[in-house]
Amino acid sequence: METVEVHIERRTGSRKSDARKLRRSGKVPAVLYGPKRATASLAVDAEEVERKLAHLEGSHLIRLVHDGHAPEAELHERMVLLREMQRHPVTGEVLHADFYEVNLTERLTVSVPLRFVGKPVGVVEGGILQPIQREVEVECLPTEIPEFVEIDVSALRIHEAVHVGELRLPEGVTALGDAARPLVTVLPPTVEEKPAEAAEAAPVEGAPAEAGAAAAAPAAEAAAAGKPAAGKKGGEG
Repeated sequence: METVEVHIERRTGSRKSDARKLRRSGKVPAVLYGPKRATASLAVDAEEVERKLAHLEGSHLIRLVHDGHAPEAELHERMVLLREMQRHPVTGEVLHADFYEVNLTERLTVSVPLRFVGKPVGVVEGGILQPIQREVEVECLPTEIPEFVEIDVSALRIHEAVHVGELRLPEGVTALGDAARPLVTVLPPTVEEKPAEAAEAAPVEGAPAEAGAAAAAPAAEAAAAGKPAAGKKGGEG
């Protein structure tokens, strides 16, 4: 995976008004933290953030570069991961960025996007490709983080799935979690229920008809017995 380089500067002021002022000047407030360092407040050029970071998927190795001198020498060059990027819910403007410093010689756990390729046999047969997870957790060195993990789904039939233990990963990268956990499957086609038979479905105007049928029942029974129906005299007719 290619390393992205981003330029930073030290940020002063921790109030909301300071952050708003910084954004008006074309900068994005950010923080740098890690297991072996104190949290540092930073500022990053907003245009550079949009151009280099906004499109990144998953965990991507980033080199933070500070062009200043002491006392910022400790920030001169740091290898980090972008842990969070906050955006305005309406305008989409980047409001804040969190950077996590990593040790290039220590393995770490990261989430990597899954990419599904191919057209499953089950889809050709009418099924539906159903991703169950869009990412998978892996363990590796920061320099070995894959940009994505590709899954070939072309051989999948209906009711079949690809599981964590079946992933093909680069050397040095280990998938975490239950090996039997499914990541993507092919569902059977949706079967539409047939409309009820006309004879079984009672129409809205069926109620009067049923009442009429009930009233006619004694006459039918009387006719079958050779007797006049109730309400009629034997001589009538």
